Parts: sequence; C-alpha cells; structure tokens
Amino acid sequence: ARPDPPDLRRARTVEKAHGRIETRIVAVRPAPARLDMAWPGATFVCRIERLREGADRCSRQVVYAITSLPPERAGPEALLALARNHWAIENRHHWVLDVVFGEDACRVRSANAPANLSRLRHTAMAIIRARGMKPKAAREGFAANHKAAIRAVLAS
Repeated sequence: ARPDPPDLRRARTVEKAHGRIETRIVAVRPAPARLDMAWPGATFVCRIERLREGADRCSRQVVYAITSLPPERAGPEALLALARNHWAIENRHHWVLDVVFGEDACRVRSANAPANLSRLRHTAMAIIRARGMKPKAAREGFAANHKAAIRAVLAS
C-alpha cells in the first residue's frame, strides 16, 4: 500500500445505536487547482465512508464531496459532523413526509398533481413547525378541526 499524501487529514467516529454499530471515516485534502474550473471556489475534497454493522447484516457506503468552506471550518472532524447533521435533517424531513403525510403511499400520478400535492405537504409541514407543533399530532388535530387548520394557514 502506498503511504498517504502529506496533506491528507482523517477523522473517524463510531456510534452504537438502533441495534447496530456505525463507523464514519472521512479523508480530506485540499482541492486540486484544476478543480476550480468546474467548481470555482472549491477548497477541499473529501471521501466519506459509512460502515454499518448490524446483528444480521453489514453495509458500506462511500460518498465524495467538494466544499468551499475556509480551512478553519473544513477540518476532517468538522466535515464529518456537517455530513452527519445534513443526513439527520434529510432523514427527519423525509420520515415526516412519508410516515405522517403518507407521501410514499400516495398513488396520484397524473399531470401536475404529484408536484402540487408535494408542495402542499411541504407547506403544511412548514406551518406546523412554525407553530412549534409536533407533525403527527398537528395533522390529526387539523384533520379533526378544519377551522383550526384554515386559521393556521391564514395566520401564516
């Protein structure tokens, strides 16, 4: 195996949760100058590896990223935390849309209806969160009390 380049920096986290062990490893290097043509302002490139070990199966995922963050904010630990936080937000958002609003179960497929329904779900979620409510309880409450739902929309 070849030795690591001198400008390569690494970080690693290991978490045990939800019945599995999840290891994240990041390797970060300054962006090569030729990358600036395709991504102006790119400062660093990184490789993020996620290993998940469960009781009955294991998985490995590798992703690559480019950032324009300044060096003081783009250390390997910071980039690993940013990637983790990004996916936590994405997962939370999509989970609510699927579980609370039934987005994946929706069978509407014609013309602009799917996009319009998606916009309505996102708007409803924004209104609910702006009011500091829990999505499932709010959806059920508004379903039972249509006037409260209309007032919430008009107050937004």
